[in-house]
Amino acid sequence: MRLVPLLLLLLIGSLSALAQKSSQYDEVAKKAAAIDKKVIEWRHHLHENPELSNREFKTAEYIAEHLKSLGLEVQTGIAHTGVVGVLKGGRPGPVVALRADMDALPVTERVKIPFASKVRSTYLGEEVGVMHACGHDTHVAMLMGAAEILSGMKKDIPGTVVFLFQPAEEGAPPGEEGGAKLMVEEGVLKKNKVDAVFGLHINSGTEVGMIRYKPGGAMAAVNRFVVKVKGAQTHGSAPWGGIDPITVSAQIIQGLQMIISRQTELTKEPAVISIGKISGGVRSNIIPEEVEMIGTIRTLDKSMQKDIHERIVRTATKIAESVGATAEVTIEEGYPVTYNDPKLTAAMLPTVKATAGDENVILAKAITGAEDFSFFAEEVPGLFLFVGGMPKGQDPAKAAPHHTPDFFIDDSGMKTGVKLYTNLALDYLMKNGKDGNNAGGSR
Repeated sequence: MRLVPLLLLLLIGSLSALAQKSSQYDEVAKKAAAIDKKVIEWRHHLHENPELSNREFKTAEYIAEHLKSLGLEVQTGIAHTGVVGVLKGGRPGPVVALRADMDALPVTERVKIPFASKVRSTYLGEEVGVMHACGHDTHVAMLMGAAEILSGMKKDIPGTVVFLFQPAEEGAPPGEEGGAKLMVEEGVLKKNKVDAVFGLHINSGTEVGMIRYKPGGAMAAVNRFVVKVKGAQTHGSAPWGGIDPITVSAQIIQGLQMIISRQTELTKEPAVISIGKISGGVRSNIIPEEVEMIGTIRTLDKSMQKDIHERIVRTATKIAESVGATAEVTIEEGYPVTYNDPKLTAAMLPTVKATAGDENVILAKAITGAEDFSFFAEEVPGLFLFVGGMPKGQDPAKAAPHHTPDFFIDDSGMKTGVKLYTNLALDYLMKNGKDGNNAGGSR
C-alpha cells in the first residue's frame, strides 16, 4: 500500500518540474517579445554598417559597448576583432558558449529596404559593395538579445554563459588568419573552460518560426584546391607544335566530375567537386603555356574526404601526363565537417521543440555548405541549428539564396533565435548542474 503514496509523490514532482519548465519558457518568450524592437534596431544598424572579414572594428565596438552595459566581463581583440562576453551565474555549474558570426560579404545590395547597405570597400584590390548577404547581422542582434535576457536572470543561472562574437566566418583575407580556428588556437574555449557550444544560422529559405536540425554531420567540410596545368606554348594555327594546356584542363574537369559520378559512394554521404575559376591565355591565336584552375571540394565523411583528395591528385596528374603535359595540384586546409554531437542533440531537442513548437521543428538532411563553427565543435560537443528567416507564406523556391544581392531576411524571424539561444543556455546548464543529468557528449 506504500506504493500509492510514492507514485503520487513522483507524479506531483513531475508535474511541478513541468510547470517550472513551462514557466521558464513563458518568461523567456515574454522577455524576448519585450526587447524585440531593440533587437530589430540593432540588426538594422548592423545591416546598414557592414564590415568585411577581419575588418569588423566598428561592429566589435558596438557589441562590446552593449555587453559592458549589461555588466558582463568583456574581452576584445580576440582573433583580431572578436568579442567575448562572460556571464557568471548566481550559482556554480558548467560553462556553455553561444556563438554568433559578425562579418559581411563583398556583395552589392539590391534589396529595396530602408536600412539597405550603401557601404563600399576594397576586396582583393578591387572596390566592392559590402552587404550582410548571409544574415550575420541577425546572428549578432539575436545573441545581443539573448545576452540581455540572460544577464537579467543572472542570480538564477547555475553556471556560466560565454558569448562568442566571432569575426571572419566567411574566411580571412589572403595571407591572414582568422575566424573560429584562430579563436580556438588563442584558447577562447579552454581559458573559459567551455563544456558545450551552440550556434544558430538564419536561413532565407526556411519560414519564420521554423527550426531545422540534423544530428551528426550537418554541414560539409570544405577544401579549396588549385590545379596548374603546364604545356608548351605554340601558335594557335599549329597546335601540334606544342602541348595545349587548355584542352588538357577541359579533360581534367571532366575527369574530376567522374570522381563524383562514378567513383564515390554517394549513398553514404553527398560530395561535390566544383571548378569556379579558370585562367589562361592572352590571345585568340596563341596556345598558352599554363592554365590555372581553382575549385572547391565538399565532403561530409572524413574517409571519403581523404579518398576524394587522393583521386583528384591522381586524375589531374595522370590526364596531363597522358599528353605530355604536367599538372600540379594543391589542396588547401579548409573547414572540417560541422558535426552536431548526437548525444547533445538528443538532449537538447526537447528545448528546441518547447521553444518553437513540435510542428515547427524539422529534421533536415545534411547540406554541402560549410561553416567554421565546425572548429568549435571539434573541441567541445556542439549543436548548430537553422532558424527560419523567410516571410510566412512565401514560396521557398522564390527566396533569394544566401550570398546574393537580393538576399532578404524578415525581421520577425529573430524572435525565435533570441528565445532559442536563451533556452539552450538555460536548459543545458540546468541539465548539467549538480542536480541534473549529463546532456553533453564528451570527447
